Amino acid sequence: MPPYSPTIEHQMRAFYSSLSEKDRRRYAAIEANKLGRGGSTYIASLLGCDRHTISLGMHELSDPDALQQTRIRQAGGGRPSSFEVIAGLEAAFLQVLEDHTAGSPMTSHIKWTNLTRQEIALRLLAHDIHISVTVVDQLLEKHGFVRRKAQKKKRTGESQHRDAQFTKIARLKQEYAATANPIISIDTKKKS
Repeated sequence: MPPYSPTIEHQMRAFYSSLSEKDRRRYAAIEANKLGRGGSTYIASLLGCDRHTISLGMHELSDPDALQQTRIRQAGGGRPSSFEVIAGLEAAFLQVLEDHTAGSPMTSHIKWTNLTRQEIALRLLAHDIHISVTVVDQLLEKHGFVRRKAQKKKRTGESQHRDAQFTKIARLKQEYAATANPIISIDTKKKS
């Protein structure tokens, strides 16, 4: 015969499900200790937890340091950061942005890119790196890129030579860098 009535068992299960992971194992351990021999098996069955969880709770109850613990789980749990796992992530990221980075002529530390987060993630696929736009956000922030204010996306006039201009600039930039010549970027606007 079970030590508790069905009403008490129902209350125990309801209370157990309202607790955090840390408090669940400690509550289960207290209940198992109250019952003595066979208590761990009964409580594990009643609450739907593992007997090893109850054993861990019993260990924590006898350890004053563990009782002072404020975290629910031990530090270092969870999936490791993409920065730690993916070799060459930052170098590939910087290489992707190399020809797509602009900056403020007034403030040298302010820079931005004309690529969207999705475009950056897609270009990293060429380097065999699969990341989400969230990781792209983290990379942009880490390397000092800022968000630009909203811009109009519709062009007033299409130029068939627009892409050729940027391709030529990127080619010239590489040529001058290879010969150790200075590279100066000047942003101009057409005056009407």
